[in-house]
Amino acid sequence: MTTSTPLLSIENLTVAFGQSRVVENLSFTVEAGQTVAVVGESGSGKSITSLSIMRLTDHLGAHFESGRIMFEGRDLAQATQREMRSIRGNDIAMIFQEPMTSLNPVFTVGDQITEAILLHQNISRAEAREKVRQLLEKVRLPDAANLMDRYPHQLSGGMRQRAMIAMALACRPKLLIADEPTTALDVTIQAQILNIMRDLKKELGMGLIFITHDMGVVAEMADHVVVMWKGKKVEEGPVREIFANPKHPYTRALLSAVPRLGSMTGEPLPKRRALTVIEDGQPKIIGDERAQDTVRSDEPLLSVRDLVVRFDIKKTFLGKVTHRLSAVSKVSFDIYPGETLALVGESGSGKSTIGRTIQQLQRAQSGTISFRGKSFADMTPAELFRLRQEVQYIFQDPYASLDPRKTVGFSIAEPIHTHKLITDRNAVRKRVHELLERVGLSPSVASRYPHKFSGGQRQRICIARALASNPKLIIAHEALSALDVSIQAQIINLFMELQADLGLSYLFISHDLAVVEQMSHRVAVLYLGQIMEMGSRQQIFENPSHPYTRRLLSAVPIADPTRERPPVQIEGEIPNPVRRVGDEPAIVMHDEIAPGHLVARVPA
Repeated sequence: MTTSTPLLSIENLTVAFGQSRVVENLSFTVEAGQTVAVVGESGSGKSITSLSIMRLTDHLGAHFESGRIMFEGRDLAQATQREMRSIRGNDIAMIFQEPMTSLNPVFTVGDQITEAILLHQNISRAEAREKVRQLLEKVRLPDAANLMDRYPHQLSGGMRQRAMIAMALACRPKLLIADEPTTALDVTIQAQILNIMRDLKKELGMGLIFITHDMGVVAEMADHVVVMWKGKKVEEGPVREIFANPKHPYTRALLSAVPRLGSMTGEPLPKRRALTVIEDGQPKIIGDERAQDTVRSDEPLLSVRDLVVRFDIKKTFLGKVTHRLSAVSKVSFDIYPGETLALVGESGSGKSTIGRTIQQLQRAQSGTISFRGKSFADMTPAELFRLRQEVQYIFQDPYASLDPRKTVGFSIAEPIHTHKLITDRNAVRKRVHELLERVGLSPSVASRYPHKFSGGQRQRICIARALASNPKLIIAHEALSALDVSIQAQIINLFMELQADLGLSYLFISHDLAVVEQMSHRVAVLYLGQIMEMGSRQQIFENPSHPYTRRLLSAVPIADPTRERPPVQIEGEIPNPVRRVGDEPAIVMHDEIAPGHLVARVPA
């Protein structure tokens, strides 16, 4: 780190949309080779700050009321958009929060990253494509040479995010702005990506602005922390000082809401926790601790037996399939009324495919799925339609799952109208307002459109929409990954409160193991489409018996900057689920090492 002129200096910046100020008098600096973490709850102005540095707020209708954005001696607040085009991607790069909305759906992943390189570097297309392949391998994407020719919709959320990170790193920028860059990544890949960013920071002397709500990542990555609340900076300081001695009530509330792996040791059941919230500028504790003893284990609500899902990847000129991706191979599990079953595993392990197959969004090649004792295959069209009311899905990417042309009130009311649950218009409006309040939003936002909300607020809207049809089972697909820790803690308690009140069951698909430990009754660990270990929450977290489970748990970032941890190295060939037709994956056998605790046999 240098004591000369900072790489970036934000001085008294105020950003407004019309008369509404979203960032007020913000100042902080970033030195070359320094990582500054900007933390705060959803809607606090973190993302608007990053977009202002890139001057992308101009396209959103925002304006700068005051302040300067000094980068290498020039004020970006005064630069023209033409000047900014030569800076973006080359000198300052950004990794956006929602990869699906940042990647162009009509171009292949390889073409998009190649374009970024060709725009700023004087090399041939062939050299650029080779560079892209190396970048994709660097972010641990399997089968990089073939993956270059796939489209964004053919990749999982975590794989898309890694492609975005490769694109941002393509021109070796002087300043990298990472807006929730690891939100969609599982812990092992997250650890690897954080290592890549650390190495590049050392190698290039790159400055890094890390916008995140994951305090574990902040503890591991940041040198300096800026805490934002309601558009203003409320606290700033070195990372160890902020964690050890937070001064502002909001910072204290933020750190108290962080779920910590291992905090549930010795507890047989998930627990609702008391929450610290800010009221009138002061922290206040609401709620109380309560064990989540909601499971009724007489008959399963949902049963999955020997589920197999494969995707055709390559065909000959005559249309004969030559390669298939084995997404799910012979997976079996049950979910009981009032139970939360968590599916954890790396990106591409089959978690999302299982959820989509249960929701009838994806067809299985073989296996059976039964709901309340009746197989999907034996259900009439009317029963399948009713099933869609009783099984609801909360998607990973909230922006992509909300219609941008409809108000959020319309989107929440749509399941009510579709299933004819309430016919009176005023009663529907009242129900929508109740649902918005239940997920911590004001009823007045019902008339707004999705683009007017932050990522975390959009996810809460999706949760309200899932609750609208009074479901029995909710498939929550990374439902908390876009939420800051204070809202995340409230939504965890909301999920558990609804489970206790309504007897809801959850299939909780997540890579956040600290959250899984707090709210799940049972856990299934997936790797390359097969269950490696399954058991109660206590069995998996206190007695992890498969090497892969132990590796997952060891990669979880801990919210303690004083804790030194050796960098996580993932060696060897990247696992590739794509196989030639006829070369099917070997199905693992399981041993029951304790009642209900299944562990896959490790090949000798």
